[in-house]
Amino acid sequence: MNKINYHKLMIAEIESIKSKGQRPKLVLHSCCAPCSTHVLEVLNETFNLEILFFNPNIYPKEEYHKRLQEQIHLIPKMELDIKVAKTDYESHLFYEKVKGLENLGEGSERCKQCISLRLEKTAMYAAENKFDYFTSTLSISPLKNADIINEIGQSLQDKYSVKFLIADFKKNNGFKNSIDLSKKYNLYRQDYCGCIFSKKERESKNNK
Repeated sequence: MNKINYHKLMIAEIESIKSKGQRPKLVLHSCCAPCSTHVLEVLNETFNLEILFFNPNIYPKEEYHKRLQEQIHLIPKMELDIKVAKTDYESHLFYEKVKGLENLGEGSERCKQCISLRLEKTAMYAAENKFDYFTSTLSISPLKNADIINEIGQSLQDKYSVKFLIADFKKNNGFKNSIDLSKKYNLYRQDYCGCIFSKKERESKNNK
């Protein structure tokens, strides 16, 4: 079975939008400032963007606020005029979503449920605020499965009647560019995905 080229599909969608002379509204779920750098560069030319920072998985609370502030401070550094919509720190939503999956590792069903939680919130926000599209920075990470992200996004597209922008932002040197841009803008880059379980996994690997 041929693997779907999500990056190619995104480029085709963007070219179609440009050919019609449109500039639709897109809400971008961002997991953190470093991951959003490359994505913002890619999308800002085509869309009127807004960032939604909804990441109840992040542990501890201090880390959540540190990543949120870094996201807010990135926008003027990139000379962009983009609103960052933030939500309250609702970690209980994450723990409810992954109950019974806590001991599964990175890339497991636990991660899939976490992605689903964050993307559904983004789709709801997009529908409530009359956005044309929604998508996420998550696929820029080499540790995240683009198939899962895009499958969830497309299912939510049907549920909320807002188009999901298919993407695999790690492609075409996207991840490398995000690292270079993080250095350029002097951003804080965390060494674990966000949740307490990924933090413990990273600490366990570092101690070996």
